[in-house]
Amino acid sequence: MAYELNGKTIETNENGYLLDHNDWNEELAQVIANEEGLGELTDKHWDIINYLRDEYINNAGTQPNERTILKAMGEKWGAKIGQKDTFALFPKMPSKQGGKVAGLPESRRKGGY
Repeated sequence: MAYELNGKTIETNENGYLLDHNDWNEELAQVIANEEGLGELTDKHWDIINYLRDEYINNAGTQPNERTILKAMGEKWGAKIGQKDTFALFPKMPSKQGGKVAGLPESRRKGGY
């Protein structure tokens, strides 16, 4: 599988995750989101995407689990949030589907740990 964007082919694994996170850009994120059925990305989508990218790129490849995302977004959004809030944005798991839209490698983490 691959994505086509502006005449460039961007390679992915068999599940649609980018092979090189450096190929990612915001325009490609919207293409991936459309493929995932998410529609137009909102500011809250971008908050999660940017958080996941920052953790991966600037924190030794960390891929946060759902609880960690909830805590970080609760702090960012200034409210107590629940899983339904993040799953409303990324129904196929914020850590996995959000990571896919963020251009990160496929997480092999099982469960929430």
